[in-house]
Amino acid sequence: MLERFLEQTTFVSQEDFRKNFKIKAPENFNFGYDVVDAWAAEAPQKKALCWTNDRGEHRDFTFAEIKDYSDRTASYFQSLGLRAGDMVMLILKRRFEFWFAIIALHKLGAIVIPATHLLTKKDIAYRANAANIKMIVCAGEEAILEHVREALPASPTVETLVSVGPVLADDFDDFHKGIANAAPFVRPEHVNTNDDTFLMYFTSGTSGEPKMVIHDFLYPLGHITTGSFWHNLNEDSLHLTIADTGWGKAVWGKLYGQWIAGAAVFVYDHEKFTPADMLRMIQDYKITSLCAPPTIFRFLIREDLSRYDLSSLKYCTIAGEALNPSVFDAFYKLTGIKLMEGFGQTETTLSVCTFPWTTPKPGSMGLANPQYEVDLLRPDGTKAEDGEQGQIVIHIDKRPVGLFKEYYRDPERTLEAMHDGLYYTGDVAWCDEDGYYWFIGRADDVIKSSGYRIGPFEVESALMTHPAVVECAITGVPDEIRGQIVKATIVLSKEYAPRAGEELIREIQEHVKRVTAPYKYPRVVEFVSELPKTISGKIRRVEIREKSA
Repeated sequence: MLERFLEQTTFVSQEDFRKNFKIKAPENFNFGYDVVDAWAAEAPQKKALCWTNDRGEHRDFTFAEIKDYSDRTASYFQSLGLRAGDMVMLILKRRFEFWFAIIALHKLGAIVIPATHLLTKKDIAYRANAANIKMIVCAGEEAILEHVREALPASPTVETLVSVGPVLADDFDDFHKGIANAAPFVRPEHVNTNDDTFLMYFTSGTSGEPKMVIHDFLYPLGHITTGSFWHNLNEDSLHLTIADTGWGKAVWGKLYGQWIAGAAVFVYDHEKFTPADMLRMIQDYKITSLCAPPTIFRFLIREDLSRYDLSSLKYCTIAGEALNPSVFDAFYKLTGIKLMEGFGQTETTLSVCTFPWTTPKPGSMGLANPQYEVDLLRPDGTKAEDGEQGQIVIHIDKRPVGLFKEYYRDPERTLEAMHDGLYYTGDVAWCDEDGYYWFIGRADDVIKSSGYRIGPFEVESALMTHPAVVECAITGVPDEIRGQIVKATIVLSKEYAPRAGEELIREIQEHVKRVTAPYKYPRVVEFVSELPKTISGKIRRVEIREKSA
């Protein structure tokens, strides 16, 4: 499959990759037909999806079955009046119906909007109106159905509601009945061009309403690097990315790059994350590849790993937030596996990462993906030197495969992010002499104190090595002498919570001075029961700053 889309499919070094990696984009590429149906024709019995849940249910799906179910779903959606260009929201958690629905929508040329089940009535109504959503397909759970139902009066563009069960209601169409009775699917005469809108994400920032990020039909090809060269997958791999289908990370790790590589995707449909259960899944299903955020790995290394047979696990990748070196070291010591970090945004695919042919540097995001031309710029627009902080930018004179088209219906925000031949990511990093990038923080989160530029992540990394700290956020607070000083807002572990006070504050401050440069230590420390977060789990540092002010 890879040879259809790459001029060269294997690489031995970063130099080889940089020089010879090139995506061949077919005309009118469609992931549903050109990948899923192609696999169904070439290897119909090849496993595509291995699904299980926390109630002991288990289903395997071959590529032939995924083609059949997605065709039936596409025909069913057509019978409901869905056409190319229509906006459809999927609130399907980790239900296997997500894969039927998203591939069906691709085959129709409709626009997919994955969404989390955590959305409230207000959130759903906002999204429906902002994007003129025509249909909502959701998991049939009372809370989800009720939120959708309550949002409907304020969502005039929504014409059809569909439930995949188990709860069915008169005002929701029955998904499984619909696909069972669907007529044979006939591919529309014209589905899409490469430039048509394919996928939209509402991505929440630290302030304001969510941005609407839209990608074109070439977006899945941008994830070739994700699946084949970051996750290091092949046709014998069984890959697990721990993510709900409502988040962008799901298509990074549960769909596009994995199926292009010919790997099978493992899905554990669970309500509550339990480290022991996840380790049991790896053991029982012989998972070969795992990708998760650092928070998950922090939980895993606290378990007694000797109780599980993890011998099938060969490769682990990590993303979603910057990696603390202490997590890397602990996991390597326990498993012998090096965590390979990656960096990207909802607006991009993988833009910086550690590749199989490179040696990871714990705490570094890795090397630039040659799919993108990456630079670091100073605030004055000049290029940062090695070791100097700068905003990560991507050259867009020729728009790279995988980069978003625009912020939907928001030309001002689009122009703010994309101008003068560059896409400004809003993230700050520095690059060492070997070309490895090191994350500092969001541009508006960097603290300027007594002439120093201090990134929240570097202080948070130091704090996280103290056993008292479960979670923390670093922000700047105004100071007459220094301009700003560093403040730490900390959630304490149960063992240390009774010690909250001046003595523990001094202990934590001295610890940070020993772990990192002393000028970075938090001069203000506040203990809290929880940190303010967005619906997607990002820490709202802006809220902490406003409260401090």
